[in-house]
Amino acid sequence: MLRVTRRELLKAGLATAVLARSARAAVATPVYLMRTKDRAEGVRRGLAAVGFPSARGRRVIIKPNFNSADEFPASTHLDTIGALVRRFQAAGASEITVADRSGMGNTRRVMEHKGVFAQAKRLGFQAVVLDEIPMEGWTQERLPGGHWSRGVLFPRLFQEADVLIQTCCLKTHRYGGHFTLSLKNSVGMVAKNSPRDGYNYMGELHGSSSQRQMIAEINQLYRPTMVVMDGLQAFTDGGPESGTLVAPQVMVLGADRVAVDAVGVAILRMHGGNATISRGRVFEQEQIARAVQLGLGVRGPEQIDLITEDPESRKLAEQVRQILTRG
Repeated sequence: MLRVTRRELLKAGLATAVLARSARAAVATPVYLMRTKDRAEGVRRGLAAVGFPSARGRRVIIKPNFNSADEFPASTHLDTIGALVRRFQAAGASEITVADRSGMGNTRRVMEHKGVFAQAKRLGFQAVVLDEIPMEGWTQERLPGGHWSRGVLFPRLFQEADVLIQTCCLKTHRYGGHFTLSLKNSVGMVAKNSPRDGYNYMGELHGSSSQRQMIAEINQLYRPTMVVMDGLQAFTDGGPESGTLVAPQVMVLGADRVAVDAVGVAILRMHGGNATISRGRVFEQEQIARAVQLGLGVRGPEQIDLITEDPESRKLAEQVRQILTRG
């Protein structure tokens, strides 16, 4: 029997993404929006509303934001990880892995400080430090037509996952990204340094005037099954490890990174987001505009279907729609 790998399917899908997107222009993509103070409830109801992925007997990978050891919203709250792990264990996943690479510290020490390894032992999942993967665990991806001079190294474990969940925070980014939501969270998937020759990919990224386009380009290398954005708290200025703290008290879930990030930017604007993320239309933000150009998600606000289940969430959704449509 001919076996088609997940990586081959991803590449085939991405090769036709732009043409397929135009054919689906009239189809809206669902984004679940819930006002809540309960992460576990937000995860449960959001997955049910948007469509819980089949997990029985499958390998589930969770990509958090463990950029630093600072407290949420600087990094993913362990309650969000716990809620996801329990949901997929109950759904019969064969194995669950939480994997990341930190940008502002030693990843192993960051994860130890956060309590990730202790949680992994307690709940029965595997915690992986991406920096410690040997060369054979990476693939060289060239990203033709992009701004990366030699492409990036991308972990095979993300390409080989059956179910890939990305969970991000809601915050601005003062080091050139402008905001760090699901598109930017993908930077933590790629290697900082090449295990083969020591090349510093992150040095290239952060030294480039095309940083925001390069962030979007990484996202061509995978498709998340679901994005979970924890917005119980957020940074509207500063970031990624500290900033102006607000409490939107919202969970956002969807499979479309462009749609989720556009909603996230709109929420940041609602809470007094800084001048950089509040300038122009949401879909003119460089990360989002480049992702649209690459066919990675919705092309505009009219293709986002905000799903809510209660009056307070519906009120929030209407405010988000107004920001998305007026710029």
